[in-house]
Amino acid sequence: MSATRPGVYGLLVIALSGVLIAAPARATVSAGSTPTALHSETEGDAAADRQAVSREIERFRSSSISIGQAMAIAEARHAGATTADISFDGGSGIPVYRVKTLHNDRIWRYTINAATGEVMGGEAALPLAQLGLEDRSNLAVLGSIRHRLADAVRVAEQAASGKAISGGLVRERGRLNFAIVVISGDDLKEVLLEPPGARGK
Repeated sequence: MSATRPGVYGLLVIALSGVLIAAPARATVSAGSTPTALHSETEGDAAADRQAVSREIERFRSSSISIGQAMAIAEARHAGATTADISFDGGSGIPVYRVKTLHNDRIWRYTINAATGEVMGGEAALPLAQLGLEDRSNLAVLGSIRHRLADAVRVAEQAASGKAISGGLVRERGRLNFAIVVISGDDLKEVLLEPPGARGK
């Protein structure tokens, strides 16, 4: 299961040291100079893409519910659940968070109203057995470490001086990381945090 990422944009990588609940973690911040979310064939498409991302950022900024609150709402549906993936979606109708939690060998999916915190349309569950091997492996690691996505969001927001708009698990070069996308000013920054205890799993 991978984090929702804002596509490919020009990246400037800055190495930072981060902390997840007083345990060492390595953090890398990648920043785009403009909030462009997609590759474009023409300059007109690039301008339209920048405008679409700018509208998404504005809808996010006007939302009452934070990403941390949305995770807490989804996790409260099942005692002991943990968030595996979350993303803001302001593209159609009511702005919402799309949240996936892990509980009892199932992935639970929720749509949470970003203005009210209401869970919309019920919940849907998918057994882990129906996921691919890599996703099952990543989620097994998530279940075995004490650090949560909410912890990574707090660290990423401090490291990138902004507010998180999405986050989840990614595996890069064989290492499992929390990938958090943060809005900082008019830029999107991706913060990668390797949870202590995840190395080699």
